[in-house]
Amino acid sequence: MTDLPLARHAGPIAIVAGALLVLTDLGRLAAGHDVAAFASDPLTIAANAGYAVALVVLAVALVAVYLREAPALSTAGFVAALAGVVFFGGNMWFDGFAAPWLAGVAPEIFAVERTGPLVVGALASYLLFGLGWVLWGVALLRARAHPWPFGAAFVVAGVLGLAAGAAPFGAPVGLAFLALGTRLSRPRSPATPPPAARAR
Repeated sequence: MTDLPLARHAGPIAIVAGALLVLTDLGRLAAGHDVAAFASDPLTIAANAGYAVALVVLAVALVAVYLREAPALSTAGFVAALAGVVFFGGNMWFDGFAAPWLAGVAPEIFAVERTGPLVVGALASYLLFGLGWVLWGVALLRARAHPWPFGAAFVVAGVLGLAAGAAPFGAPVGLAFLALGTRLSRPRSPATPPPAARAR
């Protein structure tokens, strides 16, 4: 699968995804957090929308890295991480695109107590996002396709990612992906076999 275009460009795609996630999460940290800001502050609107878009790019980058590194990497770790990104991305899409509209037309809705499916969905998205990256980090550690700090960085980022709904706790995932993308962008040494050729 390493001959697929997405796999060949996994490094640069991962760099873009990681950088975008870090920048937009830091933008969310600097943005306003009240209802009026969600509707009218350009930085808040751009940062929240950008964070949702960054998660889409992150999903693409995750697929690209998996295609490049398979079959050395655990499929379970990949599926867990992808499910977490997709589920959390839906949560952040709401903040990025639906919340500004709601804040403008019905700001009182933000004062209503969150109950039922909304709470379950939000908590599940945070849990899946964090757990997914922990399992991805474990998969990297087990595969030994990269030095152990890369896998450890994803495990730590996943733990912090349990709170990724609040800035800047999504940024560590972006930093870990940025580092991995930088490593993947370097030419491989002829003496180093590709991950698929290594023993598990």
